[in-house]
Amino acid sequence: MSNDIAARAREIALALTSWPSVTGTAEEAAFAGRLADYMAQAGKAWTTPIPGDHRSNVFALKRGRGRRCILLTGHFDVVPVSDYGALEPLAFTPERLLPDIVAKLRRTGENPRALADFESGAFLPGRGLLDMKAGLAAAIAAMEAYRGDANLLFLAVADEEDRSAGARAAAPLIPAVAEEHGLDIDLVINLDAISDQGDGSAGRAVALGSIGKLLVTAFVAGKEAHACYPQDGANAAYLGAELLTEFEMADELAEASGPEVAAPPTALHAKDLKSGYNVTTPAQCWLYWNTLQHRRSAAEVLDISLRLARRAMARARNRLGRDVPVMSYAELAARVPKDVSAGIAAKAAALTQLDLPERTKQVTAEVWAASGLSGPAVVIGFGSIPYPAVSLGDARLEDVIVKAAAGHGLSTLRYFPGISDMSFLGEASGDLAAAAANTPVWGTGFVMPGSAGHPCINIGPWGRDYHHWLERLHAPYAFETLPRALLSVIDGVAKAR
Repeated sequence: MSNDIAARAREIALALTSWPSVTGTAEEAAFAGRLADYMAQAGKAWTTPIPGDHRSNVFALKRGRGRRCILLTGHFDVVPVSDYGALEPLAFTPERLLPDIVAKLRRTGENPRALADFESGAFLPGRGLLDMKAGLAAAIAAMEAYRGDANLLFLAVADEEDRSAGARAAAPLIPAVAEEHGLDIDLVINLDAISDQGDGSAGRAVALGSIGKLLVTAFVAGKEAHACYPQDGANAAYLGAELLTEFEMADELAEASGPEVAAPPTALHAKDLKSGYNVTTPAQCWLYWNTLQHRRSAAEVLDISLRLARRAMARARNRLGRDVPVMSYAELAARVPKDVSAGIAAKAAALTQLDLPERTKQVTAEVWAASGLSGPAVVIGFGSIPYPAVSLGDARLEDVIVKAAAGHGLSTLRYFPGISDMSFLGEASGDLAAAAANTPVWGTGFVMPGSAGHPCINIGPWGRDYHHWLERLHAPYAFETLPRALLSVIDGVAKAR
């Protein structure tokens, strides 16, 4: 292994970070070609288009001997930079940004922790350096330094920060790529970053799986009433408030695996559907929550959500003196002819300027209107792309990986704590049938690939405050330890079978 692997990892990370690639921009679309050209200097590299999109993914292959292959993967898109304010022109140049960001923190006195990190010399700022171009750089540096027998396949994808269009498009291509080049994929290593607000011990970790995500939605149909006679109706905003109270940080939806607990749900949206002021109570309300899973299926999440909603509506009944039925979206849709509901979903799919939860709202509201039902009632469903939880299922492979990573001081997590593209590449747990039946835009708003089913882990950099203007990377770990840890894991897996 070259003695300058750390310098090379740093050089690559700074180069990749200097190429803007905010999700959805022309720069993101151009990034794939730039990266393929960059990697073609050392071996075979090519781009693959994302169907129905203007963006592409990047594959690169370092040929070994035989069929054994390890796939290294991560995303190259980044979140917007407007939060940097006056420092925005420097957001993609970490070394130039560092003194200016330190000067700002000294001047304003805000965030002493970030100032101390930067003044320590161990942290570098910059949009996307932590999330996650330092991870891609570590993989590229490790590929360049690798001298073993395994084949190394590299995959960099677009759009992770929005809808994972890149990973969803790449997953079904991997078998064809493997067949074309005579590869047997033993392991997928994702390279995403971990946030650690402590001493870094939680960030220096290999994760043997990844959490899943479902966006739980609630469409609330109330009964309108004049504000002077609220007892004559059922205020949808009040019913929504009871749902907010019940779901917020609900322990029932915070799944635990030993000491690791998935974050509990929190409301991401809550709004009535009135178009303006009048003295009539809101007739409808729309809410949704982010929920995270380890092993639970969509059916289990739906059952828990229905139970929470019914508990909330039992309180509402005591106050309003009337029942508020709770049903799933599938139960609502069953009351409407399939061609009607399909037509409504197809119409919403054409509204490409709207995000998936907003399209889901429109479909649910129209299906409710077509059902002939009257409020009050609550409809529980799902409003976006599901991210299946994944976990490593091979105990022997796990032992090899854990031992190799431990040699570089890495601890072990069962689940990567952030939503990631691992969901589309790894060994998924839980059945998505209930998600398909209860997601109004399923099949029209997005296409869900089948489970790729590869053994998949995460080994990436650590730092603090990603998606924030104080995003910062712990440079010694990212540049010195991470590439070497990747090489050890690659070598261990390649010799294990």
